[in-house]
Amino acid sequence: MRIRSIILMSFFVGFITVNSNAQQQEKPNIIIIMADDMGYGDLSSYGSKLINTPNLDKLASEGIKFTDFHSNGSVCSPTRAALLTGKYQQRVGIDGVITAKNDRDAGLEPSEKTFAESMKEAGYVTGMFGKWHVGYQTKFNPINQGFDEYIGYVSGNVDYHSHIDQEGYEDWWTGVKLQKETGYSTDLITEHAVNFISRHKEEPFVLYIPHEAPHGPFQGRTSAPERDSTDKGTQSKKQLSQEELDLVYKEMVEVMDEGVGKVMATLKKLNLDKNTFVFFCSDNGGIEKVGSNGGLRGYKSTLFEGGHRVPAIAWYPSKIKKNQVNADVYLTMDLYPTIMDIAGAAKPINIDGISFKNQLFNNKPVIARELFWGYIGRKAMRKDNWKMILNGKDAEPLLFDLKQDIGETTNLAKQYPEKTSYMSEKMNFWEKDVNSGK
Repeated sequence: MRIRSIILMSFFVGFITVNSNAQQQEKPNIIIIMADDMGYGDLSSYGSKLINTPNLDKLASEGIKFTDFHSNGSVCSPTRAALLTGKYQQRVGIDGVITAKNDRDAGLEPSEKTFAESMKEAGYVTGMFGKWHVGYQTKFNPINQGFDEYIGYVSGNVDYHSHIDQEGYEDWWTGVKLQKETGYSTDLITEHAVNFISRHKEEPFVLYIPHEAPHGPFQGRTSAPERDSTDKGTQSKKQLSQEELDLVYKEMVEVMDEGVGKVMATLKKLNLDKNTFVFFCSDNGGIEKVGSNGGLRGYKSTLFEGGHRVPAIAWYPSKIKKNQVNADVYLTMDLYPTIMDIAGAAKPINIDGISFKNQLFNNKPVIARELFWGYIGRKAMRKDNWKMILNGKDAEPLLFDLKQDIGETTNLAKQYPEKTSYMSEKMNFWEKDVNSGK
């Protein structure tokens, strides 16, 4: 009888363990991939004739391509702060770029709850590999903001080979420790991401892959290093011709795309692809002279569409139908509540972003709302197809009908004075609101 009881108990414990593991694996894995300074027209699926991006194009054809997705900021740090917190970046005090030279004491306060912290509470392991750019000090490090694992750099950009930032500082970290590593940064980011997936294949994970590419310095895999520790403030030693620059830029985007392909191949090899949600986007528009913004007006740092309308792709084969094009308006800050919703976790409170899970999975109509951008004294607002820009306190209002004028060429402010007045008041109210806690 005793032996029989032991056998029954062992069977019962084994059944519970297997059942628990099965339930655990029902939680979808989440991967967010972010390009750096890549313009709206820099993917072949978004019209590029010069750059070949077969892996991202495949994601788009197997999922949803967004035509009206926007970064929260028109420069790097603000968008990343909004992604991490689900809030307008102004609420967390990161309206502009955190620079290696002037802002080494600034960063995203640990009191702000990130999506990584929320997902950890929901039973996920969290990893990040790549660019941080929301704080240099140890207290701002990703390890102290909800990520179980982190390898990458904390500044705005590093030399792709020497991993030295714009001010000549060593900037390649494993957790909170500086740790040199040999290799091209784009390849290293991919390598660590693939390794993370392989090691955590038996548990639900959230993986954030913020690439450096195609942000400057403009270097390919075989380019020589341009920075060393004596180059305080040096951006680049070698001046490239426009033809050379175009070729290097093309390579940088294509190597990143190759890395996306390796991530996707790993998911398939480990039989994780059916239960993984992947989202790709850029942190802001492309820069002038190299990036393509697909005919949009403006580039990075402007509040015209070219500064913040970015390519974006959602993929989840068991939930999202193939070959869709979505024209709804979303911002980077919407990703936080969306991934929480997809994971079946408690939705965060007191944030500005909204979940668009129902739009992704069930084609539900998007919630109508007014959206805002701000950058160093400039403001913009979107309401339906109308967009208004104020490029400074005393600047002439710019009003565009994006449905008829995607290139923002015709200012309609004088033709629609009531709309202009309404949107001006709304922008002023929003500005006071998001800055009220400072």
